[in-house]
Amino acid sequence: MTSFVPPVRARRRTAALALVLCAGVTAGLTACAGEDPDQGTNGVGRLTGPEIEKKAQAAADSADAVRLAGTLVSKGGTYKIDMKLKNKGGAGSVTSKNSTFELLRIGDVLYLKAGAGFWDHDDDKHAGGTAAGKLDDKYVKVPEDDPTYKQLRGFTDKKVLLDGLLTLHGKVGKGDRDEVRGTRSIRILGGQGEGGALDVSLEGTPFPLSFARGGGGGVITLTDWGKDFALTAPAEDETVDYGQQLPKSS
Repeated sequence: MTSFVPPVRARRRTAALALVLCAGVTAGLTACAGEDPDQGTNGVGRLTGPEIEKKAQAAADSADAVRLAGTLVSKGGTYKIDMKLKNKGGAGSVTSKNSTFELLRIGDVLYLKAGAGFWDHDDDKHAGGTAAGKLDDKYVKVPEDDPTYKQLRGFTDKKVLLDGLLTLHGKVGKGDRDEVRGTRSIRILGGQGEGGALDVSLEGTPFPLSFARGGGGGVITLTDWGKDFALTAPAEDETVDYGQQLPKSS
């Protein structure tokens, strides 16, 4: 018996119909060729939420440097930060409602630079008046035994800042795939988003790209992973060694 072979035009119509049906299949299905959302990625999107979190944390720990910028909201107020960090120090700025100050740490040596308004304090006119003139727009070497040293150092410590910011709370689950600044990403959520949301790169090393803290605690972007930068001590004429506990700031 001779097999029936459809005309070429009919075969083409059949192939076209198959493509239409394939395109209409639910996005979550991968029966159609080319529908794998992780094709061409680092494969992290195929992992579970906790596995992705572990990969992102390992990538962050292994990087020599990173830049963090964004907003942090706490009971004490809202802060804008822009810090470049590496294992032996960091540099950048912190802005609060009332003032902006710069931080520079090289090893254990920490410098604080701010304008006169930062040092003025109505409750201590003598200390405030003296400090405002002496410390205005200078790099002040913060004594290691000063109560503010540990707090300020934390803004310049890569491990401390990343551990504190990139922590998801609650059960970690997977969210949507998206793009962050042109880089394909996967979002993981803590407690369905209430415990924070972390966007992780699907390209190359699975670095964290953006972190939204739970409860409206601010959003931080993470860039320049592994990009080195110079940490240079300020010139002597730009530096003040206060030599005692720093005066209270406003």
